[in-house]
Amino acid sequence: MPRLTTAQATVDALLRHDLHTLFALPGVHNDHLFDAVHASGGRMRVLHPRHEQTSAYMALGAALATGRAQAYAAVPGPGILNTTAALLTAAGTCAPVLAIAGQVPADAIDRGWGHLHELHDQLGLLRHIVKWGARIASAAAAPALVAEAVRAALSGRPGPVALECAIDTWGRHGQATPVDPLALQRPEVDPDAVAEAARLLGAAERPIIIAGGGALAAGPELLAVAELLQAPVVTYRRGRGVVPTTHPLAASLPVGQRLWKDADAVLGVGTRLHFAQAVWGTDPDIKVVRIDIDAEAIPRFRRPDAAILADAADGLRALLAALPAHNRKRAPREDLAAAQAAFAERLARQEPQMGFLRALRAALPEDGVVVEDVTQVSFVGRLAFPVAAPRRYISPGYQDNLGWAYGAALGVQAALPDRAVVALCGDGGFMYQAQELATAMRHALPVVAVVFDDDAFGNVRRIQAEQFGNRLIACDLANPDFCAFARSFGANAFHATDPAGLQSALAEALAARAPALVHVKVGEMPSPWDMLAPRRMRGHDHWRPSLP
Repeated sequence: MPRLTTAQATVDALLRHDLHTLFALPGVHNDHLFDAVHASGGRMRVLHPRHEQTSAYMALGAALATGRAQAYAAVPGPGILNTTAALLTAAGTCAPVLAIAGQVPADAIDRGWGHLHELHDQLGLLRHIVKWGARIASAAAAPALVAEAVRAALSGRPGPVALECAIDTWGRHGQATPVDPLALQRPEVDPDAVAEAARLLGAAERPIIIAGGGALAAGPELLAVAELLQAPVVTYRRGRGVVPTTHPLAASLPVGQRLWKDADAVLGVGTRLHFAQAVWGTDPDIKVVRIDIDAEAIPRFRRPDAAILADAADGLRALLAALPAHNRKRAPREDLAAAQAAFAERLARQEPQMGFLRALRAALPEDGVVVEDVTQVSFVGRLAFPVAAPRRYISPGYQDNLGWAYGAALGVQAALPDRAVVALCGDGGFMYQAQELATAMRHALPVVAVVFDDDAFGNVRRIQAEQFGNRLIACDLANPDFCAFARSFGANAFHATDPAGLQSALAEALAARAPALVHVKVGEMPSPWDMLAPRRMRGHDHWRPSLP
């Protein structure tokens, strides 16, 4: 058994689990960890941003873009707390992010002695956010804990995990036995559950499928089931691209809402089914079938009529084999065609957002990746931007945290160096991490930030104007000269005022393969919220089936 420091044993374990990048800022509590990375001889690289929050957002972006585990490190207390918004978003988006937190000296943990960056029950705090967390107490313990952390991050419903290590433990030597990656926990598919699901779906006349982020690795299986059932596949945000949005059965959220009223069965795959069950409403006339790897998610809102506890691809393959024995013939879905036409007519009035999205699609290679921030153009993009494959339109999901996109896009670019990556930002959100232009330059990450500038937190301003009698407060902004700001870091900068200008500027920025910013000056945009705001379509508020 080799004799290593705890930090060396940890780095060796990370490398054995294909974690070759550490997104991190250095600090005294983690000095030995950084020295161990340096001693790896280039097998592990460090990408250091200008703020701890960005290290976590970069790991999050890389995880969402690849589906693989990604690691970041931060000093304890204020350092790790600066990363918790990204950790929370990782939990909401099922992203396998490993947080490595420093700690005060081992004998002082939770003693309240006033050590630098001391935080009482730091690991307990992290456990409120992550799936699994542990403290590395020695070099001997490090390999097994890293292996367990990665398995926990990737098993079942993926999500963030955490390890912490005391400042005086990192440099302590000990014997460390390497641990190979552990087998992921994957439930066996229950054939009886599959048979019942096939019976219910096969008998339905107007089935509908709703797919979320848990279906991203099951696109071919999902499409095969959809075609067998002639069922529209509704996606929103996290599920975008699991079925190409150009496919005749691909449906956006407003289309799904329109179809919901007359649907007689729904298959939810890797989704919370929140809008459908909690808002659109259910009643005894719609059969609910779910495929989910998370047993706790399945009975939420109402007990389904059939449920397959499984990885999405495994469950769909089993369902695909069982369906032909039960599947009825169906007439062409005229309701789907009508709903798609109504949605297209509504989108035609959503300018200039649709024009900007068309410009983005025209300039971006098909395999390019868009990371959306919480901004007016993105609100429409999550409904209407064409996406040909999974993980090419990346969203923060229900956390919807303003200002996340630029740091996440840097992580996407680090993980996918040969792909074009664009961050769609507003002027408010971009300034959360605007200083990370320095990170893009330092590490040659050619992300293009498109900043739509209306001198306001635009959505907040609209709500105050429309719902609060135009009593405006804390919504208007003082902005820099965005192009001059970007150029001050050495980044390329472009200005546009309309979709044609955006398309031209974006094409030039992407062709240069260098960090860039495209500033788009805009005015007030028409509201998309009639398309986004879900409303009850069936059932009534007091109808609540009993839960198990």
